[in-house]
Parts: sequence; C-alpha cells; structure tokens
Amino acid sequence: MAKKKTLFECQACGFQSPRWLGKCTGCGEWDTMVELTAEQIKFVEETKGLSKTTSNPKATPITEIEQENIKRFSSGSKELDLVLGGGVVPGSLTLIGGSPGIGKSTLLLKIAGNLAKQNTNVLYVSGEESAGQIKLRANRLDANYPELFLLPEINMQTILQEINSKNYGFIVIDSIQTLYSEDTPSAPGSVTQVRTITFELMRVAKSLDIAIFIIGHITKDGSIAGPRVLEHMVDTVLYFEGDVNSELRLLRGFKNRFGSTNEVGIFEMSKKGLLDAKSMAGKFFNKTKLASGSALTVMMEGSRPIIIEIQALVAEAYGHPKRSSTGFDNNRLNMLLALLEKKLDLPLGTYDVFVNISGGIKVNEPAVDLAIIASILSSYRDRELSSETIFLGEVSLTGEIREVSSLSQRLKEIATQGFSKAVIPNKPLEETPIKCYIANEVSKVVEWM
Repeated sequence: MAKKKTLFECQACGFQSPRWLGKCTGCGEWDTMVELTAEQIKFVEETKGLSKTTSNPKATPITEIEQENIKRFSSGSKELDLVLGGGVVPGSLTLIGGSPGIGKSTLLLKIAGNLAKQNTNVLYVSGEESAGQIKLRANRLDANYPELFLLPEINMQTILQEINSKNYGFIVIDSIQTLYSEDTPSAPGSVTQVRTITFELMRVAKSLDIAIFIIGHITKDGSIAGPRVLEHMVDTVLYFEGDVNSELRLLRGFKNRFGSTNEVGIFEMSKKGLLDAKSMAGKFFNKTKLASGSALTVMMEGSRPIIIEIQALVAEAYGHPKRSSTGFDNNRLNMLLALLEKKLDLPLGTYDVFVNISGGIKVNEPAVDLAIIASILSSYRDRELSSETIFLGEVSLTGEIREVSSLSQRLKEIATQGFSKAVIPNKPLEETPIKCYIANEVSKVVEWM
C-alpha cells in the first residue's frame, strides 16, 4: 500500500514542509503550520509544474536599456498623491492596511468618487458589505456618479468577468481576505487563496494597465493579516495610523516601487469622510499658554515640518517606579532618564515618568530628544516653559546635544507659526528671524528653564 503523502503549509509566510513543525523555519512564527488536503497537495504540484518554462531568456546590458518614464494621474487627494510619490501609477497594485474603523474603505470610496467625477470608470468590489450599505456611505461622501460601479462579490471568476466587460481605469478590492477562487481548493483568507488572487490581480493590473487598490485587515500587533507574501507581491504598501477616537489620521508608506516612503499623508475625519488636512498649524500643539511638563519641538515627516507638543508627567513613585511613553520609543526614554540622573544629579529613580506626544502622532527621530528632556525638567520642577520657545536637538550618551537634519526648514516653520525663540545645538548657517539660543550640553538646558 502506497504511503500517504503529507504536506504542511505555514499560514503566515507560505513555507511548506513534509512534516509538521512547531516553529516555522521560514518566518519564525509558532503554531502556524496547517496540513493540506489531498486536493490542495495536487493543486500545489500542478502549480509547480506550470511554473517550469522552456524559454531561454537573454540578459541585456543595463547601458542598453531605456529608462521608463512613469506616468501618473491625480487621485483627487493631495495627501494621498504625496504618499504615493506624486499620484497613482496606472498598472500598479497598492495595498492599504489599518485597524477597523480607521477609514480605509471611506478613503478609497471617496477617491473612487473623485475619479468617477472625472469620467473615469471605477469598479468598487466589496466582499463585506452590500451595495445598499456602500450607497449609504457614498451619499455621505458625495460620491454618487454614474461612472462608479459597485460589485458585492467574493468569487474571483465573477470579478474577472466584470473587469473584462468594461473599460475600467481604477479598481478597489474590499477586502483581499474575503475573496476566493474556484480553481483553488482552499478557504478564503488562506495562504493559497491570497497568493492566487493577488497574482491574478497583479496580472490584471499589468496587462490591462489598471490601477488596483487592495484593502487588507491587520492583526493585533499592527501588521497586515494573512500571509506576508501579499506585501511582497504588491507594488505599494500603505498603513493608516492614528486613534479611531481622534479626528486626525496618518497614512504612511512602507513600500513604494514608484517613489519614496518618507512622506506621510495627514487626513481629518469629518461628516463627509476623510478630507485632506489643509493646515497643520495647531493640530498637534496648544496655541495658548503651556502648562508645566509641556515643551514644543519640530519633527520632520518626509519633507514636511510639523510642530508638536511633548507632554511629561513626573510624580513620586510608590513602589517600583514606572516609565511609560505614548508615541515615543520607551527604550530611548529610559536612556534620557539615566542621562539626567548622571549629568544633572536628578533623583528620577524614585519617580514615575510618563511621556506623551500630543495629537496621537508617533515620533521616530532623535531631533525631539531636547524637547523630551525640557518637558521632564519642567514637570519635575513644576515650572512652565515659554510658549514662544521651541527645543531642537539630539542628545548623545555623553550629554552632548548634536545637530539635527533640515534645521533651516524647521526654523522657517517656526517663524511661519509665529514663534520667536529656539534652543538649538549650533548657530544656523542661514539668517533667520528666530532668536536662537545655543545649548550644546544637557547641563545648559537648565538655563532656559
């Protein structure tokens, strides 16, 4: 009797093994190996057979290849165009992820309405909502145009038939985890299904020159749910950030084959859906008098300077002291606290320290170190800082305050917003109306308290 063939597949990365593994050797995840059925094993073997080719491709010297000029068209949203690198690229496949209720479907339906208004045929495929539910949202977003077509369907073959029936220029898939292909013997959302459907969508996008946007769910740790092969196959990966209870949303690029991933789009949630944030002035800081424990600084989001407020609370600890931060790296906070104890002899080891970035924004650059220290000292001494002063500087382990990048752009933003003073590590190279105070060591920051 022939021995039954077994095959296990990782539901996180698609790695296959003839025996069960507790930990996937492909991605390192635990308890993700699932045994495939006989039909699924047969499908995998047939797919591998189709991948073999008898053609002999010939390599071409890079000097003989002509540069491809990427054409783009506007989505109707300046913030989305900024994140995409200047606009939507025809034939591109884009993945948008984010927590439930953050605004993924709302944004893409609004974009679909913008393009339909420009006489572009748009197909909105929904596997989670009925056409009536989408119609209710479209009424609120003012996205009712005859060029916008709704298709509540999860069968991939039916979707492909609809795509081939009309000359569509933009397609939205909401969401990739709900679709299934009849040719693939697996449940919707599985590795095999997602890989097959994504490959089909990529083929459609490239062959028909249609821009396709895919919505993906995320897990508790904030990553795209389902197999990671999805992120590798698409051209662009965008993530929504922000608190669902806040009106501000951030759209950040993590992969972009047609542009930079340094830019971030900022949106405001309103009754008419997600709208471009027209002005960042006052969105992330208090324009009036600052309370003790608050300090202002300027962070760079791509090419955009944004003034933000750092809030700190230092209180006597009862038991083991707590260190917590929201929107800032907790390990870097511990480093700055140890530096203050070493250089300024502050007994912070007996105090609880909490740091928060106002507005729900996340800061990843060290240029805000000086403002973090200023806010901690302000809270510790219970002394208010001037609402006209901005703190800029990276703090090293030796207590030295170092220069920050794009200093001239930050100072221009400070002047534009009406601030008059800035504490910086070195004198600026360009003339500025801002009165600059030089502080190249942590000990000198105390002078401005």
